Amino acid sequence: MSHLLPVVVATPAYAGLGAALTYEHPEVLAPGTLVRVPLGKREVLGVVWDGAPLDTGADLATRPITEVFTPLAPLPASWRQLVGFAGRYYQRSLGEVALAALPPQLRELNGVQLARRLKRQPGPATAHTPPPVPELSPEQTEVMVRLHTARQPVLLFGSTGSGKTEVYLRSVQRLLDADPQAQALIMVPEINLTPQLEERFGERFGADGVVAMHSGMTPPQRLASWLAAHSGAARIVLGTRMAVLASLPHLRLIVVDEEHDPSYKSQEGARYSARDLAVYLAKQVNDSHPTPDGEASHCRVLLGSATPSLESWHASETGRYLRLAMPSRIGGGSLPRLRLVDMNHQPRKTLLAQPLLDAITERIGRGEQSLLLLNRRGYAPVLACHDCGWKSECAHCSAHRVFHKIDRTLRCHHCGFTERVPRACPACGNLDIAPLGRGTEQIEEHIIERLAGVLRPDGQPAQVARMDADSTRLKGSLEQHLARMHSGEVDVLVGTQMVAKGHDFRRITLVASVNADAALFASDCRAPERLFALLMQAAGRAGRDASLGTGSEMWVQTGYPQHPLFAALRQHDYPAFAAQELKDREAAAMPPFAFQALVRAEARSQETAQGFLNEAAALATELPGADQVTVFPAVPMTIQRVANVERAQMLLESPTRVALQRFLAAWQPVLLDTRQGPAGKGLIRWAIDVDPLNL
Repeated sequence: MSHLLPVVVATPAYAGLGAALTYEHPEVLAPGTLVRVPLGKREVLGVVWDGAPLDTGADLATRPITEVFTPLAPLPASWRQLVGFAGRYYQRSLGEVALAALPPQLRELNGVQLARRLKRQPGPATAHTPPPVPELSPEQTEVMVRLHTARQPVLLFGSTGSGKTEVYLRSVQRLLDADPQAQALIMVPEINLTPQLEERFGERFGADGVVAMHSGMTPPQRLASWLAAHSGAARIVLGTRMAVLASLPHLRLIVVDEEHDPSYKSQEGARYSARDLAVYLAKQVNDSHPTPDGEASHCRVLLGSATPSLESWHASETGRYLRLAMPSRIGGGSLPRLRLVDMNHQPRKTLLAQPLLDAITERIGRGEQSLLLLNRRGYAPVLACHDCGWKSECAHCSAHRVFHKIDRTLRCHHCGFTERVPRACPACGNLDIAPLGRGTEQIEEHIIERLAGVLRPDGQPAQVARMDADSTRLKGSLEQHLARMHSGEVDVLVGTQMVAKGHDFRRITLVASVNADAALFASDCRAPERLFALLMQAAGRAGRDASLGTGSEMWVQTGYPQHPLFAALRQHDYPAFAAQELKDREAAAMPPFAFQALVRAEARSQETAQGFLNEAAALATELPGADQVTVFPAVPMTIQRVANVERAQMLLESPTRVALQRFLAAWQPVLLDTRQGPAGKGLIRWAIDVDPLNL
């Protein structure tokens, strides 16, 4: 006798195939079992899902499961519940979320190949002698005591350099001591922060039980880490947002470092927020243990930041989260003093004001380091002809190609289209084409020129380095840049936001934001929050070593020195900034006091993309929750064309999360039907983005 089993496979929501497909197998397989099944003319990886198996009927035609991955333990119920919640909340298909959460190489292996991989898994951990641990500060000690009894999400509001990482380490140590099987998940927002964190955790706990998970790893590395986590061999998992969807059967601690960072929100695929899923995952694990058996059975979630997201800050104000503060820096280091440079009083086209250059020179002479922050890579955003007005627009996107002087190219950062820099204006033949704006390459070139002849204390010329997505593209280049900074070989580091957070550069005493004004008056309501967080995080790189004195500074070049954001920044007063921002958000009925979703559509013409969205909206006026949801007309996206595809979006707002979710769930079939109708002709794809960060 055969049985019918529900199996989820990677099918997108817009395919309309349902949550799970039905396959036949002679045996009843446990939910979470990995299988290979036929799908169309292909054979794909699937996961047996929850649901009672049915006996096959005589007249029911089903396809059989091809192969069962018997050597691998079924994916745990906690993982399946998390995937189910993510699919429902973010309006994606179950299989789309489930299969994307698995390592890519796992989807390509058959059972025999997987069995071979499992045999290669490392054996028992070797003995490890941990180094001496530093003594906790009074603030750290108080936080550890309150963490021990916390039964709600904890927001660790710790100043940059206050020792949040040591709190993470001690929390993991206490967990591992209490439960020989327990696992901890430590998340960071970006790949470049994982090497130093992996080093610190490996030094404290030994490398055997620590694995990393991020997209910068090779497919075999990602598979090995996933298998170690799934089997329980990895006690500590360090990773970026993808790690929240790893299979961790004995998870008891989740740390989300720099929880405010927008990188935790995926901008493709399921568009989930790893921070929010972490909070849900901890609650779900705890709900499955209604009568906790001792301390180790409780799963804690710890959100850490010096500049928390306004959503998390509001949750701590209303009591949903427990807020613990660590305002002091370890070792007596002081937060830098803010110096505003009014660029209205500087000569036109000044890149770096002379007082700032003098301050950098002074630090080089003392053997100290400086950091220059400019969140735009390349040499200049645009190359232009001043005679005819030609600009380096991308032929395939509604954006400009960035001028990269190092390799003399014009490169689109959206579609990747690259050409050599023309010798003359392509439109009028003028030989005098010039860059507009500034990027990290230009700042690096300028600072090298201005520091020519400046010597370090050892008599050697000053060294300048650049750290951005271009300079760290090659394997191992990120680690080399970090090593040069930590060794003191580099005197001035020019970088994008990737250098502004998480790094412990001990000898930096000056940080400068070269151009902070672009975000001051942006249309996005989150722009001030992001700018304040970036500047606070960047300032936190300075003054970490008290032995260098208390003269650390944060310089900001701005044309608006009287802007209220800088008044809060001068006092390092995040609570005052957050209070004002939340007041403004509440008055404008913006998140976290309202809930939003975007529906995005892509087509070969803007008319088709907007027409699809407006038609679907017109058919949704009677849906459940429609009376509590405001649906705005479709508009082009900020960059409306990418790779010759036109993009439009429609904003939805509601005062309640429940009403918005109910409306979106009921709207999905309408969107599917509209896609199949006349309004969907020429449409390439559509997707829903719940809780969007970029409008």
